[in-house]
Amino acid sequence: MTPLELDDVLEITPRRFDDRRGFFSETYNREHFRQAGIDLNFVQDNFSYSARKGVLRGLHYQLPPRAQDKLVRVSRGSILDVAVDIRRDSPTFGEWVSVVVSADKWNQILVPKGFAHGFLTLEDDTEVVYKVTDYYAPECDRSVRFDDKQLNIDWQMDPAALVLSDKDRAASALAESETF
Repeated sequence: MTPLELDDVLEITPRRFDDRRGFFSETYNREHFRQAGIDLNFVQDNFSYSARKGVLRGLHYQLPPRAQDKLVRVSRGSILDVAVDIRRDSPTFGEWVSVVVSADKWNQILVPKGFAHGFLTLEDDTEVVYKVTDYYAPECDRSVRFDDKQLNIDWQMDPAALVLSDKDRAASALAESETF
């Protein structure tokens, strides 16, 4: 587990055991997380498939009381994963961190409550699998604009080439969003 530049956001790389057949990996073990000081109760697994490179999903979050921690990994392809601190009382409010998460690197990112989360597919046919600590609650679901000038996120692609949902294209700037 490697801390990233913002408090509580971690890059996690599970061990892989390779042999001539392929490999085995334990991608999540609650006891190992507890021993590392992370005690989360994941309640749901989500799967996202993107057919094309350049699909951007986010920046999403849920407000309390239905806020979610997320443990994100890639089973095929790669993504640029971004977490934005949206905790108003945090000294890093409005700052972001990114990491490439890929099937080749076999890494994961832990995005805690209080962060907006999004990712950009870097390859065609990318599969993203993530655990969350609360169920989807549409009444608490919120988004921040991916291209908010205050955030100035470097998505490493031409914004005009990105593929977004109507919901993500219509998201508010951070200054206008309900946050933690």
